Amino acid sequence: MARFDPKAWINLEKARVLLLDDHVEGGNILAQIVTGFGVKRFMRSTAVAEAKEVCASTELHLILVNANLHESPAFEFIDWLRRAGLQPNSFTPVILITGHTQRSVVEKARDCGANLVLAKPVSPLSMLERIVWIAREKRPFVNCETYMGPDRRFHDTGPPAGVAGRRHNDPPEAVASEAAADPPGESAEQFEGGEAA
Repeated sequence: MARFDPKAWINLEKARVLLLDDHVEGGNILAQIVTGFGVKRFMRSTAVAEAKEVCASTELHLILVNANLHESPAFEFIDWLRRAGLQPNSFTPVILITGHTQRSVVEKARDCGANLVLAKPVSPLSMLERIVWIAREKRPFVNCETYMGPDRRFHDTGPPAGVAGRRHNDPPEAVASEAAADPPGESAEQFEGGEAA
């Protein structure tokens, strides 16, 4: 992620933010951070059921969720949000905040539809960097049987070499890589362990 440009400006005064954290101190820190960004309308929830009610009744612009909820896994809440059919809240950006950044946690966050994972301890600068990044990102939403959320690919490199692109907006490099692919008849058996011999 690129470093935050101090000249960048984003107005959060009118943003409506949901803070879901059942730890009082953690919720207080998040509230102080978003207040420092100029957010005047934020709702604090300490329970998933309460957060679901807020999502069903109030249009939100950002949701910050503590991954370590006692009552219910945060991943389930995010998955519910994405699939609940709440317009426009099912598409609201979600930042998952966690003290555990093992690959398995990051993958769970990605697969339930979170936009980004933010590691604790959370600083105002790290939070603002993520918010600005989300505001400027152009990842489309994906909705299929097994997943709903922002496209899990951060870089559009097109289809794998030798595979024709299926999308009208596949990058030009995809066409070039297709033309330069192995001739028909050659198979992956010439590779060992998935790497070129």
